[in-house]
Amino acid sequence: MRRLTMIAAAACVAVMTSSGAFAQVPPNPNNPNDNVPDVMPLDIPYGEPINIETAKKVAGAAIAEATKRNWKLCVAVVAPSGDLVYFERMDNCQYGSIAISQRKARTSARFRRPTLVFETLLGRGPYYSYLATLDDVIAARGGNPLIVDGKLIGAIGVSGGTGSQDDVISQVGVAALK
Repeated sequence: MRRLTMIAAAACVAVMTSSGAFAQVPPNPNNPNDNVPDVMPLDIPYGEPINIETAKKVAGAAIAEATKRNWKLCVAVVAPSGDLVYFERMDNCQYGSIAISQRKARTSARFRRPTLVFETLLGRGPYYSYLATLDDVIAARGGNPLIVDGKLIGAIGVSGGTGSQDDVISQVGVAALK
């Protein structure tokens, strides 16, 4: 009987102390994430996934510009799902940039925004530290969505230089669609 009383008392204590965990947390006026927008941000519709011919055109423009500047980069083009469609590694581009270029493209496609957005938000302080916990996010510039007729058809990711070099070259790839 004494054991049953102890178990019941422990259960009551557990229920009473855990109820606070279910209480709603009031909005923090300092946290910009607590502002609820009226419209869905970056609500870009999906289009027909990029085909190999168009992916080669995008990558080719990026590689041509990198060659002109004597930069050694990796260029990846992915479908809206983030799956690789085309990849090119320039001679002597560092091997670490192979995976990074693909991750930049995948992040940009899956989240429908430039990877620069994540880099910028992480720099704004602790209210954006949750971004580091999102699956498959790389918060480094050089990944940009490929949009045709207002629809996302894929993304390009570039790596091997500085972040600004990578972004310049990925923007050249984006411009090749126009």
